[in-house]
Amino acid sequence: MAAASTPDALPAAPAGGERHATRDRLLRAGLRLFAQQGFAKTSTREIAEAAGVNVAAISYHFGDKAGLYRAAFFEPLCGREREPAWLDAGAALTLEQTLAAFYADLLAPLGDGDTPRLCMKLRFREMFEPTGLWDEELRRDIGPMHAALVAALQRHFGLAQPDDELHRLAICIAGLGVHLHVGRDIVDALAPSLLAAAGAVGDWTDRLVRYALAMVEAEARRRAGCAHGVAE
Repeated sequence: MAAASTPDALPAAPAGGERHATRDRLLRAGLRLFAQQGFAKTSTREIAEAAGVNVAAISYHFGDKAGLYRAAFFEPLCGREREPAWLDAGAALTLEQTLAAFYADLLAPLGDGDTPRLCMKLRFREMFEPTGLWDEELRRDIGPMHAALVAALQRHFGLAQPDDELHRLAICIAGLGVHLHVGRDIVDALAPSLLAAAGAVGDWTDRLVRYALAMVEAEARRRAGCAHGVAE
């Protein structure tokens, strides 16, 4: 007769669909609890109970609590564990194509219910209760995306080297999209239909590309004025 399993026994490997569903429930429960309570104050048993699974499933899918925290921090918002394809495209894309791909990638999570809010809350908590993942995100995700935007702008303006104004412009361009994450509650309070309507993410992507190109044109005029001795 087989021995009865204990509550913390390692579960048998589930079927593919069930395995992915279990992992997703743990990921979402972990994201919510980590965002609300932080890493240190959230227990694996609490996460497992919220997800409705055996606590040993955390070890099976993520290795340990730190592995689940890492997945909850990176996967829903950033990209998962992959680089966006547009980062490697380089000179093969026009500036407009680069902007469209950048915003499409940045805004895609906005269509995933409450997830973007929780991801922002988790990042704010990480800044005040650091585990090292915020520094990693700066190095692994934010830094390369900024560098790719700067490179695209450098090609567009025909500059040998990027200058401070190009970095300023790239930060402002990114800020248009970042504000929709950081200021989501403000957007919903001021004009709730802008992110709730069907196709909202696609509409925002299209508009932000247009706004960013207008910013680029404004910078081109500023540079032309400076070249002719006209201060702006």
